[in-house]
Amino acid sequence: MTVQGSSDILVDELYETTHQLRQFVEARLRTGGASVARLRAMRMLAHAEEPLRMRDLSDLTGVSARTTTSIVDSLERDGLVERVRHPHDRRAFLLRLTDRGVECHREAETVDRDALAKATAGLDAEDRDRLRALLARIRKATD
Repeated sequence: MTVQGSSDILVDELYETTHQLRQFVEARLRTGGASVARLRAMRMLAHAEEPLRMRDLSDLTGVSARTTTSIVDSLERDGLVERVRHPHDRRAFLLRLTDRGVECHREAETVDRDALAKATAGLDAEDRDRLRALLARIRKATD
């Protein structure tokens, strides 16, 4: 049962679905020591053409600098990310995945992909296209 938290039941159902989907994926990632937040940070670092500054990673993931620092600190503690000196600014550090981080990222992406495939298995191609179009209309209205 969805408890209304806004004045629009549709918005509440969108929120509840997103929240439930995140918990579903989170539970599966946790078995491998990952999380949605850690995966997002590793994903940005893995796809970056060069090591990123903390601020850039924060911007790319859309989370606060404080949260990004906490995530990076935990990834660094686990040997998945390393801080390297910026080549042009001696005060700054750049972030990059370690070899172990690359492997962990690869494994977490597989878990994420499999979980999302399971969660959306009941949608055929037409359902997916229609849902994406509807969500795009909502996003456009809020630009």
